[in-house]
Amino acid sequence: MNLIDEAKKEIEALLNAAAERAAQKGTLPGGVTLRGSVEIPKDVSFGDYASSSAMAAAREMHMPPRKIAEALVAELDLRDTYFDSVSIAGAGFINFRLGKRWYGDVLRTVEREGASYGASDAGRGEKVMVEFVSANPTGPMHMGNARGGVLGDTLANVLKRTGYDVWKEFYVNDAGNQIHKFAVSIYARTMQEKFGEDAFSFPEDGYHGDDIRELARGFLETAPQFPEGADQEAWLDAMAEYGLARNIPKMKSDLQKYGIEYDEWFYESSLHASGYVAETVEILTKNGWTYEKEGALWLRTAELLRRKYVSEGKSGEEAGKLDLKDDVLRRANGFYTYFAADIAYHRNKLEKRGFSRVINVWGADHHGHVARLQAAVDGLGLEGSKRIEIVLMQLVNLLQDGQPVRMSKRTGKAIALADLLDEISVDAARFTFNSRVSTSPLDFDLDLAVRQDSENPVYYVQYAHARICTLLSMLAAEGWQEKPASQVDLDLLTDETETALIKQLSVYPEEIKLAARDLDPSRVNRYLVELAAKFHRFYNACRVKGEPEELLNARLKLAGTVRAVLENGLAVLGVSAPEKM
Repeated sequence: MNLIDEAKKEIEALLNAAAERAAQKGTLPGGVTLRGSVEIPKDVSFGDYASSSAMAAAREMHMPPRKIAEALVAELDLRDTYFDSVSIAGAGFINFRLGKRWYGDVLRTVEREGASYGASDAGRGEKVMVEFVSANPTGPMHMGNARGGVLGDTLANVLKRTGYDVWKEFYVNDAGNQIHKFAVSIYARTMQEKFGEDAFSFPEDGYHGDDIRELARGFLETAPQFPEGADQEAWLDAMAEYGLARNIPKMKSDLQKYGIEYDEWFYESSLHASGYVAETVEILTKNGWTYEKEGALWLRTAELLRRKYVSEGKSGEEAGKLDLKDDVLRRANGFYTYFAADIAYHRNKLEKRGFSRVINVWGADHHGHVARLQAAVDGLGLEGSKRIEIVLMQLVNLLQDGQPVRMSKRTGKAIALADLLDEISVDAARFTFNSRVSTSPLDFDLDLAVRQDSENPVYYVQYAHARICTLLSMLAAEGWQEKPASQVDLDLLTDETETALIKQLSVYPEEIKLAARDLDPSRVNRYLVELAAKFHRFYNACRVKGEPEELLNARLKLAGTVRAVLENGLAVLGVSAPEKM
């Protein structure tokens, strides 16, 4: 249950009932439905909720908003409701102040719903795929993959909490030009290992990392007859297979260490082997969206994009002025492009596997590819512009001692996910990488991530949980146990730090709902930091131990409820909730 929604619904019902009574008495005109919004004001000194119904009805009722508000308030009956009082402010805002029943219901709801607190059926079982990381298997995963990993994983958790049937997938780019370049790079390093650095030149556009040298050495151990007895193409195929057989399991193990498990690792090569790419291109051709030029097959991307933009509200003239270009689907040599495979992959998601929505987490450098992919899938008749959603992610700046860090001290190479997890905890990495909205650049401070004080957000939140566990354990040793809400006088929780803390507890379902709606799981981080802050303020202002029995039990119940919601939120982030620190 979302107690914020419940309070808003009750206000709307109270005001509509008051309007009917006022109409019967002739103080308001009848036949008018109130349509104003109910919001939580930034300044709660006037009330906890504010309704704009009087202003919204002024034109239709032909009355000043303030007079409408006065007539409504005169007919309000707050008995047995969530509210203690009501007042009018400004031009006609109607402000409601929450009463003890609502505060008690928050704690009772958390207790009743347990680990499912914050969950909803907003997704109504809708089948959604979240595809994330999908790094090329040609080298170690980097900082962008680290951010994308926790962003995608946490987003999937948030969507599950809101009722969606979620599938997590990693798309393995194990075909095409980058794999050929990968094999050529291993081949060159293998030749150099065999015959010396000067005996064979390394391609300028090859992969220059030390990991390629390591693969070359490993390959030589398994193929001592290299380069005798086979042509170069055969060796390239063998080297690609060797390299992928080592890199992909390493990627899987690194992501598992990072707390990420996928429902499927989907291989691009399977699309080519099954003929699915060729079949998809043929559908585009039948639909009239391709043409041949200079031996290659092209997609009419520019026209598809113009249609997309017009359908989204741009005028035909505006769309016609855009610098739009077509894309090659099949090269003159007969090989399909990566774009063709990507279109086929998304057809597979939407048509063959039946996902109603697909969400991809991509780096911001893929910005120009978003509309092109959506438009291409539109060309298949699959509503790509509506059903494909892209979460674009900005870069990560790794800092230490206030300075950018680009190289690992341990290996002398670029910082990879595995390097990072050697330096800091998985909890610190997951919490920090999800701490800002994806569209904002992220400064990852290595020094801050390992600090054990209130400046480190993940430590601050986990410490709040551990602090409550310590309190519960200490009181248990003295014979005090957290009681069911039905056995506690929750009306005693009247201190402003107590009511502020309960309000924060009530916000959790709303934050989960908005995180799913906006595809922004960083809202959960910000919520937990604020919940921890409000708990620490309560704990410093209100004693628990040594208070009279009824008040002790009420505050013990409040602390235990906060602990449960902290654990709940940390689980959504894939972060542990320690009992001791």
